[in-house]
Amino acid sequence: MLIRYGYEMTLTCPQPTALVCLLSVHEDRAADIRIPETVFTTPDVPTSTYRDLFGNRCLRLVAPTGDLTIWGDATIEDDGQPDRALPGAREVPVSELPDDCLVYLMGSRYCETDRLSQIAWDMFGTVPPGWGRVQAICDFVHGHIQFDYMQARSTRTAFEAFHERVGVCRDFAHLAVALCRCLNIPARYINGHLGDIGIPVVDPMDFSAWIEVFLDGAWHTFDPRNNTPRIGRIIVARGRDAADIPLINSFGPHVLKAFRVWTYEVADLQHMQGLAEGAV
Repeated sequence: MLIRYGYEMTLTCPQPTALVCLLSVHEDRAADIRIPETVFTTPDVPTSTYRDLFGNRCLRLVAPTGDLTIWGDATIEDDGQPDRALPGAREVPVSELPDDCLVYLMGSRYCETDRLSQIAWDMFGTVPPGWGRVQAICDFVHGHIQFDYMQARSTRTAFEAFHERVGVCRDFAHLAVALCRCLNIPARYINGHLGDIGIPVVDPMDFSAWIEVFLDGAWHTFDPRNNTPRIGRIIVARGRDAADIPLINSFGPHVLKAFRVWTYEVADLQHMQGLAEGAV
């Protein structure tokens, strides 16, 4: 299937402000792009890109005083299959983990393994290790946290989400990541597009957060917020937690004036190529 995805956001800055934005599809999906990403700013400002420590594509620019709109759009091909489940996948002993997995066992800004370790072992220490234990963690997080956009808070940590029992997708992801790490299971935080393909539309479209867990020598997708296989995930960035991969990292004050995201299936590539920019 073909999936069109994109974003438009307008910031207001009181003075020229340096920005680093993580908004483009991850390099892992580069071969699947069918209409390359078009990115522009209004007003037009110089931009450059680089790869961060986690391999994410980052856009650098300086926002002028006043309003700046950043717009991006692309079309990607997807196999149309729901997230793959491998119930027999096993945990890998820490001594046998690849070196680059070890960072995803450590505590991080939003995932306080030191504060959640005893809780994790008390709750899941007797669950047989492997895929089933990770799924048990996701089942718990899914039922424990109430999703509520109105109570979103950018500073909420996994430990706070555990006790407050409310949050948005990033809070579900942070708590599940932290609990996995406490049990010596590498887990990383994912930000990306997830459209309502194959399910009823419930919430306004937004960027989504989920997790990847290292089992049996590979990274596997889990989604504690939705907790069901979904179709058409498009990864934008991976990191230890949301502090590593903010959509926009602003080196100065700004106000988010407008924001919209789109992700939906399209049937005809030629028709898509003929659409005018911004006709979403």
